[in-house]
Amino acid sequence: MHQGFCRGRGPVISGKKGRIKLNELISITQYILQGALISLKIYVVTIVFSLPLGMLCAMGKLSRIAPLRWLLEVYTWVFRGTPLLLQLFFVYFGLPVIGIEFSKEMAAYITFVINYAAYFTEIFRAGIQSIDKGQYEAAKALGMDYKLTMRRIIIPQAIKVILPPVGNEAVTLIKDTALCSAISLGDILRNAKSMVNSHVSVSGYIIAAILYLIMTFVIVNVFKSIEKRFAYYD
Repeated sequence: MHQGFCRGRGPVISGKKGRIKLNELISITQYILQGALISLKIYVVTIVFSLPLGMLCAMGKLSRIAPLRWLLEVYTWVFRGTPLLLQLFFVYFGLPVIGIEFSKEMAAYITFVINYAAYFTEIFRAGIQSIDKGQYEAAKALGMDYKLTMRRIIIPQAIKVILPPVGNEAVTLIKDTALCSAISLGDILRNAKSMVNSHVSVSGYIIAAILYLIMTFVIVNVFKSIEKRFAYYD
């Protein structure tokens, strides 16, 4: 690929697949960045709501209430056992059949939060159960009740255990937001595809890939920093 000049048209970027002017490349990037805002909104909303929901569900699965444990077992089994795209289609296209309608963004928020909360539920449950039972006994000997023991002793230690898998899910989430293009939501992928079709150039896909890589890089390093802060439990 090389940059050249076309008489009367300004600088162009040329390659095997065709030519595209520099100002068009800028406009393509700007349009895809608008989709990045949608992707980031879905990402932030999912993280903010699915993490606490996952923790609550994990505590429910560890409770002594059998019906609650059974209900949460079915919930995690269904949402971890079916494709996220199928769940997205069900919420956006399926629920209107029975009179429940959501906007594209709301359908994405609901689907992603419920789906990722199911994964976080299992991660948190495994992390809590990995803590030695002697910790509970020691806390009880100090006069701590169950809630205080969980808040001051168990959960801080469990966080260190669950950070790597939570980080992996956080990275997967930013890539999964691309599924929203299937319901015509203007995220990174849909806007990139639109630019590729209108300009007959793969530059839109390349820009989208760069954006995903940048966001993934940031997320990975954020979780690395958090893991270092919890290293004192080693």
